[in-house]
Amino acid sequence: MVLEGSSEALCPPPSLELRPSCNKSQPSPPLGSCSTPHDGLFPGDKEPVKYGELIVLGHNGSLANGDKGRRRSRLALYKRPKANGVKPDVIHNVSTPLVSKALSNKSQHSISYTLSRSHSVIVEYTHDTNTDMFQIGRSTESMIDFVVTDTAGSSTSGGGGGWQVQGAAGEGVGGGGQSAQSTISRYACRIMCERNAPYTARIYAAGFDSSKNIFLGERAAKWRTSDGLMDGLTTNGVLVMHPAGDFVSEPAPGVWREISVCGNVFALRETRSAQQRGKLVENESNTLQDGSLIDLCGATLLWRTPTGLRRTPTLKQLESLRQELNAARPQCPVGFNTLAFPSLARREIVDKKQPWVYVNCGHVHGYHNWGYRKDKGHNVVPGGTAPASTGERECPMCRRVGPYVPLWLGCEGGLYLDAGPPTHAFCPCGHVCSEKTVAGWSQIPLPHGTHAFHAACPFCGTWLTGEQGHIKLIFQGPVD
Repeated sequence: MVLEGSSEALCPPPSLELRPSCNKSQPSPPLGSCSTPHDGLFPGDKEPVKYGELIVLGHNGSLANGDKGRRRSRLALYKRPKANGVKPDVIHNVSTPLVSKALSNKSQHSISYTLSRSHSVIVEYTHDTNTDMFQIGRSTESMIDFVVTDTAGSSTSGGGGGWQVQGAAGEGVGGGGQSAQSTISRYACRIMCERNAPYTARIYAAGFDSSKNIFLGERAAKWRTSDGLMDGLTTNGVLVMHPAGDFVSEPAPGVWREISVCGNVFALRETRSAQQRGKLVENESNTLQDGSLIDLCGATLLWRTPTGLRRTPTLKQLESLRQELNAARPQCPVGFNTLAFPSLARREIVDKKQPWVYVNCGHVHGYHNWGYRKDKGHNVVPGGTAPASTGERECPMCRRVGPYVPLWLGCEGGLYLDAGPPTHAFCPCGHVCSEKTVAGWSQIPLPHGTHAFHAACPFCGTWLTGEQGHIKLIFQGPVD
């Protein structure tokens, strides 16, 4: 490793050609492959090759203002008609004042590492015919394929957990501002997908800007590797957690790691934006697998493979499950009125027939405006359909006291671990899905702030409460 101001940094070696990949643990793409008229299609099929899908946690099927263009809650990555991937080619050691001149070639991708005020290292990238590149970030510029904005957390202590994090441009965020600056980088990360089977997808921190450059300034964590190459981390980092086992059959959380600009894997820093990197984890890779989670410090994305998605319910199947629930004619055990889950399109509007649940016991009722044990000064929403603050209620069936909330079906099928019946709900938000899904997500710690982790509902981002974070629903059948 080379430290800023060291004699080695000030007397660098001459330019080197970088034919191998920047990540030594990854083999170079196979040579000699060529395009065919059906290069973007499955053999013998007319369907385009899908690498996988990215799903933003906390959005139950769509963004609050609707999915529009590249700003959406879910994005499928397909094989491009023409490869646009890049790979490292040549490294240059230049004087820092000459960096802008060295990067004047707008058609050349490059990464610039500023080691000191007098010395920078520029790594030029060349076109890679074997990979497709997809970029993710907050910027709405055309080079960003998936525009991601901060997901508003619903925790009782605030989505950031009260921690201080760095803004995308280095400013402090949090504590007192009316509109806190986003902590997601404009060019957060990039995913490189191999165009040939098995279509491996790998993630790298940072994305190329409109000038096809990545700049790691003097204050960014960066270093020279043992083989003379360069690597570094972004301001707030890109964290990845691969599942410990098969995401669907044996859901178990792995360990959160940080991904570098060159795709190497490191243990987490002491805080999110610390300049000292964590320890290199040599036996792990940046290869995405079904169920891999990507945290951009403000939004967390789930990667699902085509194989994994085939085991999740479609929107049509979710609608069938909703109709089956309603066909059973569940009733309120007190008012004896029939309950019904509203259509998936009305997932933010409380319906008068909507089921409500006492989350500490699981008894399902219709809405009633009594049974308070706390928050006695509650207000009723105009029309009398629901209180502005639900407070704590006493269940009339078992006398357990706890939150009383409406039930909502989870509408984002990609977050399900199976297509089982919706028999359980997350606590305390009331999102309903299969038993396997609630059990799996309840044990996954999601990042909050600089070094806080907490399990959360994948459909809305609410921090989970209770011993298990979920409850089995107890429905009352029709008396007739």
